[in-house]
This record gives sequence, structure tokens and C-alpha cells, in this order.
Amino acid sequence: MPPTPKPPPSSPDDIEQQFYESLQQADIEKLMSVWSDEEEVACVHPGGPRMVGAGAIRGAFEAIFASGAIDVRPDKVRRLQTHSSAVHHVLERVQVMGNEGLQTAFAIVTNVYIKTPLGWRMVLHHASPGTAREMQEIAEPPSTLH
Repeated sequence: MPPTPKPPPSSPDDIEQQFYESLQQADIEKLMSVWSDEEEVACVHPGGPRMVGAGAIRGAFEAIFASGAIDVRPDKVRRLQTHSSAVHHVLERVQVMGNEGLQTAFAIVTNVYIKTPLGWRMVLHHASPGTAREMQEIAEPPSTLH
């Protein structure tokens, strides 16, 4: 009996989980399946150039995965969502092996998703370098306007 096809991602959270799992597994096919087929998809790694289009994004991640998986975990995700788009502000915690053993690095990330006929898909991943201090997040307490 052939395996049952996996249903399309039903939420931006589902596609985001798949994105981070693909990084942790160095799975380029799984990673590329989270991206929309829009021509203007874009990705910016910390300190890097803007990569536009699936081919450029794939090439960048293939180069990264040549060194193995990335132990990156989303932390403190904040979400803004409409019927057909979502923006996630994410603080990432990245474990890297350095000269002094296992070290922790941080990134401040914006992930943008759109709802397509194939389910939710990523259209932008923009990561900036962060520090442990930024993981402390400065946030205004919620207030009721009406």
C-alpha cells in the first residue's frame, strides 16, 4: 500500500515548524518545499546579501548544508496574521561548534508566509545577527484601546 500523501500545511506555524526541522536535518528538499513558487521569494542570512528566487535560496542552503545540519531553534515567536498572510517575528537560538566547543549564537528573524492553493508557504526569511541581550526582548504590555 503506498504511503498516504501528507496534507498541505494548515497554518503558518506548521510551515515554520517544517522550515526549522529541515535546517536541523540538513534536508534541502524539505527546506525547499516550504517556499512559495512566487518568483520574488527572498532570503537574507545574517550579514549576507539578499537572495531572490528559489534557485539562489537553494544554492545558499546547499552550501550551508555541505557543513552539516544547523541546530537552530525558534524562540519567542510573535505572530501577526490575516486570512492570507502572516508575519512571524522570531528570536532564534543557534548552537554552533567553535574552536572553544559548543557555543550559542542568536539571530533576530522575520519570516513571512502567504496562503496558496497548496497551503501556507514562506515568501521571506530575513535573519539579522543578534546577541543574548536581545533574547531578553523589550515589549510594551498589551493595552485595550476600545
